[in-house]
Amino acid sequence: MKRVSFRIITTLLAIGIASLIIYALSHAGKSSKGPIENAMTYTGDVVKDIEQKLIVEQRGEKREDKLKWLNEYAASKKLLLHPTKMLFGAFDNNTKDGFESIVSLEDSLQTTFPLISIYTAWGEKPEERFPTEKVKNILTLGSLPVITWEPWLSDFQEEDYPVQREGDERNRNGMKDVAAGVYDAYVNKWAINARKIEKPIFLRFGHEMNDGYRYPWGPHNNTPDEFIAAWKHVHDIFVKQGAKNVIWMWSPHPAYEFKEFYPGDNYVDYIGVGVLNYGNIAAWSKWWSFREIFGKYYRKATAYNKPIMITEFGSLAVGGSRAKWYTDALDSLPMKYPLVKSVLFFHFSEDNTTTQQTLNWYIKSDKPVTNAIIKTVAKWKDLDLNEIERTRPKFTDPDSTVKVKHFKHKGTSSVNPDSVKPKG
Repeated sequence: MKRVSFRIITTLLAIGIASLIIYALSHAGKSSKGPIENAMTYTGDVVKDIEQKLIVEQRGEKREDKLKWLNEYAASKKLLLHPTKMLFGAFDNNTKDGFESIVSLEDSLQTTFPLISIYTAWGEKPEERFPTEKVKNILTLGSLPVITWEPWLSDFQEEDYPVQREGDERNRNGMKDVAAGVYDAYVNKWAINARKIEKPIFLRFGHEMNDGYRYPWGPHNNTPDEFIAAWKHVHDIFVKQGAKNVIWMWSPHPAYEFKEFYPGDNYVDYIGVGVLNYGNIAAWSKWWSFREIFGKYYRKATAYNKPIMITEFGSLAVGGSRAKWYTDALDSLPMKYPLVKSVLFFHFSEDNTTTQQTLNWYIKSDKPVTNAIIKTVAKWKDLDLNEIERTRPKFTDPDSTVKVKHFKHKGTSSVNPDSVKPKG
């Protein structure tokens, strides 16, 4: 109740300040658009800042204690490439004004996420700049950011980024333009701001580039060679700007061939993949198990010998038991798939990006699901992932098992070992 009251008071205060500023600027005419927008942005940031501090003050000490083990990783990119424990995290679509929804999901799973995932598009709008405030807030909470960076090109203006094509037409052969340096001014700003963070940032650039039906950077607009050239060009700009803290994640779609889109070992740190079960919500989908979605992809991905992050992990409730789906997916996960080092829950309450209907991937209020996740992960959370990788082939029969040494990690493990039973 106190938190709700605090939010109301701060919001009203911010609105009052913004109203006074807008009133003062309104007489300046059309040329005041920039200052007015800046004033609104500033007051919005004030509210977010206060709310973020409130989360940290209320939970910060406890959260910091749980993630104390992550400090060592935050100081070493190498450790993040070879973590001894599974790096859990989540994306939640209700994080525009803060990360309370992420904390709420953590509470339901009785865990604390070392990683928090956000999405940002390319463009000239304020929300398409490097998300400095969000990244800093994630770091303040004790976690590390995973940024999916989507090269939509339709929001760039001709006068600033000339290609003689406007709007959606910019996306046609857009990767060729990226590789040619058309968007270097934008990329350079991102690289500089990423470097200033100084802590590790996972950057998932141009994901699902092998899907010819969805994103404009896909093969219906660009050749694999054009995508690779764009990837290398962007990567090289970050290196030139000294952004060595960036961990580059190449994340193709598991349903399509992807080998010809690979930029090369020197340009990729992690392999990413989305594993989403849509159930029978559409004519093109059915109830797929985790193994059916991920198994074949994993076998091919092992050829790169890179750590793997499941960047979007989730199941809808239509068509089967999703408690069983999560149980089967997480059961002995590190032993079945030794190169998997990270899992990010896809917690999207209003997903209209794939179908005409709005889909709900939320699980935090689904007790059978959260209980299943807690109990299943508790069986292997203390295993040393590096030892598993050393003692098992990169790809094995997912039904086989192996005895692996347990370890005790400093701090609290990803899923609290003392919290296997669900909260009352």
